[in-house]
Amino acid sequence: VQVVESGGGLVQAGGSLRLSCVASGSTFDIFSINPLGWYRQAPGKQRELVAALPTPGGNTRYADSVKGRFTISRGNTKNTMYLQMNSLKPEDAAVYYCNAEVKYFSGSPDGVEYWGKGTLVTVSS
Repeated sequence: VQVVESGGGLVQAGGSLRLSCVASGSTFDIFSINPLGWYRQAPGKQRELVAALPTPGGNTRYADSVKGRFTISRGNTKNTMYLQMNSLKPEDAAVYYCNAEVKYFSGSPDGVEYWGKGTLVTVSS
């Protein structure tokens, strides 16, 4: 299983970026692949949740610091996820990670969580 983020880069404060996450796997044992959410980690800080897709019966979740500026969405193919980031601030600079849940025909109903290697977002003031 691979989880790959892309779309990071250098942007001026007030600018926008759109991050993409694609989760894929080639084993025939895979029942489903579902992207879950976006996290970020700035230097010297813990990884934090930025936004999460809704779980069954639940709602989309956003960190308070990004509400109204960031939008998480699922792509047309169910294993793709995006994060539209507008009005970026220097404090948004971090490595952004996405994660995905993979369920196997032969595995636990809870599935296995996989992470990408991250994409770097730099915001200049």
